[in-house]
Amino acid sequence: MKALVFPGQGSQFVGMGKELYDSRKDIKDLMESANEILGFDILSVMFKGTDEDLKKTEVTQPAIFIHSVAALKAVDGFGAEMVAGHSLGEFSALVANGVLTFEDGLKLVAARAKAMQDACDAHPSSMAAILGLADEVVEKICEETPGIVVPANYNCPGQLVISGDTAAVTLVCEKLKEAGAKRALLLPVNGAFHSPLMKPAQEKLAAAINSTKFYKPTMVVYQNVTTTAVSDPDEIKKNLIAQLTEPVKWTQSIRNMIKNGADNFVEVGPGKTLQGLIKKIDSEVFVSSAI
Repeated sequence: MKALVFPGQGSQFVGMGKELYDSRKDIKDLMESANEILGFDILSVMFKGTDEDLKKTEVTQPAIFIHSVAALKAVDGFGAEMVAGHSLGEFSALVANGVLTFEDGLKLVAARAKAMQDACDAHPSSMAAILGLADEVVEKICEETPGIVVPANYNCPGQLVISGDTAAVTLVCEKLKEAGAKRALLLPVNGAFHSPLMKPAQEKLAAAINSTKFYKPTMVVYQNVTTTAVSDPDEIKKNLIAQLTEPVKWTQSIRNMIKNGADNFVEVGPGKTLQGLIKKIDSEVFVSSAI
C-alpha cells in the first residue's frame, strides 16, 4: 500500500522548486499564485535567495509547503491510500487528501509561521537533537530537569529532538551526554517548537484554523499528535492546533501506517530527510522521492 509523506522545516534549499516551475504551465500558475496569496515575491527567495533568507521561519514554512504541493501536482498523487506530514508537512498532507485547498493551506501556513516567529521573538529558546539514547531515558531526564524542556520530535529510534528554555535545554544536553548519548547538539533555531512555549502561537493559529473550511478527506491522514488514522475534519482541526505545543510523534505514526498496510512511502517535497528516518524505523519498507 502506498503512502505519501511530506517534509517539514529544515528541508529547504536555495533553488527549490525552480525545476518544477519550469516543467509545466499548470505548476507555474499554481506557484505564481502563491506570490499573490502571500503578498510578496516568495518565488524569488526560493529560486535565488540566500540561505539566510530561506532560514527565516516566515519564508521557510510557506516555501516548503509551495514546493511540496507543486511536487504533488507533478505526480498527481501516485494512487496513494494514506498520507502523513512531519510538523509543517501535515498541511501539505491535508492538501493531498483534499481537506484543504492550496490557497487556504498556504494562508494557514503563513499564519502559523508568523505566529511561531512572534512567539520565538517574545521568548528566545532552543531545540537540541539527541542521538543514541532510548526515548525513555531522554523523557525521564527532561522530566527531572527544572525549567521548560520537553521531547519535541520523535524522529526515529535513537533520534529525538528536545525543546524548551535555552538554559534547561543546555542542562539536559549535558545530562544526556553523561547518560551515554552519542550526540546532544543544539540546533540553529531561536525557538522552542512543539513545546509549551508555543502557546501564544497556538492561540493565534487556532483562530485561523477555526475560520477555515476543512473538507471531507479522500484518504486518511496520520497526524503527529494522535499517530493514528484520522478522517473527521473537526478532529483534524483539533489535532492541527494541538500540534504546536505537542511533540511530533513521527516514529509512532510511521509504525502505525506500516501496521495498517503501508509498505511503499513516497516523500513529496524538498530533500530526502523523511526517507532516511523511515528506513531507520523499518528497513523492510520501500522509500522513494516523488521527483
